[in-house]
Amino acid sequence: MKNRLVRVCEVLKRELGMIIRREMEFEDTLITVSGVDITPDLKQAHVFISALGSPAGRRKAMEALEEHRVTFQNEVARRVHMKHTPHLNFRLDDAIQRGTRVIDIMDELGLKEELPDDESEL
Repeated sequence: MKNRLVRVCEVLKRELGMIIRREMEFEDTLITVSGVDITPDLKQAHVFISALGSPAGRRKAMEALEEHRVTFQNEVARRVHMKHTPHLNFRLDDAIQRGTRVIDIMDELGLKEELPDDESEL
């Protein structure tokens, strides 16, 4: 990804994180903007959301974000000076859940004890 696209993604991630934290309140669900990918023409932005909580809480949070998408786009347009404000597409980033599942599987198989300890390698 080109430097400009990387910078735009970082600015959008930071601004959307602040906007969502200020504008939205989620019951029993912790929401974080974990990343933003933007198309080279800067017209579409995929916003990756990490959500900690129950599956129902995550689903409600994603629905609420989608309902307020236009509000977020308007706020981004006001805060970030770009020729065109990208269309925001919210995606659930399930990396935390996948990582937890891998650890659970390793525990079940007894593999966790066999992995080298980071401190012993130093």
